[in-house]
Amino acid sequence: MALANIARNFEDGLNRRNIVRLRERGWEPRLTGYTGYGSVHAAKVLARAIMADPKDDEPFSLPFLPNTAHSLPSQSMREIAQLAADNAEKAQRGWRQFFTTQVGYLPVTVELGDRTISTRTDRSGYVDLLVEGHGLEPGWHEARITPVAGEPTTTPVMIVSPEATTGLVSDIDDTIVVTWLPRAMLAAYHSFVLHTNMRQPVPGMASFYRDLLSATPDAPVFYLSTGAWNVYSTMLNFIQHNELPIGPMLLTDWGPTPTGLFRSGQEHKKTQLRNLLIMFPNIQWYLIGDDGQHDPLIYDDLAREYPHRVRGIALRTLNPVEQVLSHGTPDPTAAHRKDCDIEGEGVPIIRGTDGHELRAKARRLS
Repeated sequence: MALANIARNFEDGLNRRNIVRLRERGWEPRLTGYTGYGSVHAAKVLARAIMADPKDDEPFSLPFLPNTAHSLPSQSMREIAQLAADNAEKAQRGWRQFFTTQVGYLPVTVELGDRTISTRTDRSGYVDLLVEGHGLEPGWHEARITPVAGEPTTTPVMIVSPEATTGLVSDIDDTIVVTWLPRAMLAAYHSFVLHTNMRQPVPGMASFYRDLLSATPDAPVFYLSTGAWNVYSTMLNFIQHNELPIGPMLLTDWGPTPTGLFRSGQEHKKTQLRNLLIMFPNIQWYLIGDDGQHDPLIYDDLAREYPHRVRGIALRTLNPVEQVLSHGTPDPTAAHRKDCDIEGEGVPIIRGTDGHELRAKARRLS
């Protein structure tokens, strides 16, 4: 606890000094919007404020989205992904995404539908606002976020139909993206070395997802990962480039917290999954992940607690080399708990080495 407090105080002090220095150079706060989501009753608006040089190229921002079926990659969604691709290319190898100065406690005004709310960014510069009573119909809409200093930005918000009864949550690394690196090196690899268009997709996952959701075109898709928000635009580009369904990403922030030096990836995933259950009480979820880290345990726990809310679980099985790179041993993480198989309780589970094998077994999830 004491070490975490020291680290947080050091980070906050360094960030304050950087803001003063950058303001003297003419820099100002710049907002980056992330895809929001919600129901017809309440929606999440997500963004982050960092210091930026106004002489630089325009920041990555998302254009207005007309009302379209949110489970399909409409022309507008393709434009979003192209914008993400352009942004990733400008960032070269991605190192700029992590060397940022966040603007904490910045007053902002959020406009979504019928609501206008004044709030502030948190200590890390994030806007994570729940907007109730927005009055929006199902489909894609936009939120406008205006800082007290700097230019406003817009960001898309996916409003899920109350008629939707099926949804999909997918992990990212080792599930839709081939990693082949030790987990400790993964962030550096994604951020400092590899262009988005060089990341290799797990074969067959896009067609597996399309088949799984073919009968439910209004099904929302979410990507749940312990990855940092800094790689949002590049991962959005990867998803579109490989024809995976477009949907909000539920990422996290790195760095010290009130209880530790680093945030818990497991707790992040558990919290976000339960938030989805609360926000969309009529939806049963497909949970897609891999057996290299904690997905089997997290999904199993959720299915045991809410068996009527989990429609099925699909796990990509990593080979022994991938297992070692993922967590240090050649055995799947699930092997650490012998009862990690909810199938006996009525929730179907399928396993396969890639999307093609999972697609062949998809009928078991219907």
